[in-house]
Amino acid sequence: MAETETAGGQPKKATIMTIVGLAVLTLLGAGGGWVVGDMVAPSIKGAEQAEQAKAARDEAAQKKEGEAGLPRISTEANNIVQLEPITTNLAYPSESLVRLEVALLFNGPPDVKVAEDVHQDILAYVRTVSLQQIEGPRGFEYLKDDIQERVDLRAQGRVSKVMFRTFVVE
Repeated sequence: MAETETAGGQPKKATIMTIVGLAVLTLLGAGGGWVVGDMVAPSIKGAEQAEQAKAARDEAAQKKEGEAGLPRISTEANNIVQLEPITTNLAYPSESLVRLEVALLFNGPPDVKVAEDVHQDILAYVRTVSLQQIEGPRGFEYLKDDIQERVDLRAQGRVSKVMFRTFVVE
């Protein structure tokens, strides 16, 4: 009978040791995770605070830049009118978007009505352009030339130059 108890006690002892071992490993894993999380969490919180501070600085810089940049409606002193940004899709592929910011240099005093007409004409033209037509430097030059021609026709010589501020295709 002593042998059966030893043999019977051995599996009980092995089961208990396995459970104890798993409990110790679980506690070590949880403790290690807590320590690593404590080390990483402050840097995450710091990064979030840094991002918020950067966003606030960028917003303030944009306000200053907007005030210091070209005015939307020009004065007679500089004869420049910055048009509202044009964002539209291309003719092909229709999923492609283009964003274009243009400023017009008038020969004389700026005319708001002409500027609005030019803006609408450029918008209508860009909607007819395909991505293949404006790819590469040569395509961009053709686009600039085409827009300059349309502005010359629409403004009847009152606009001397079209200045591209931004051109982004997505």
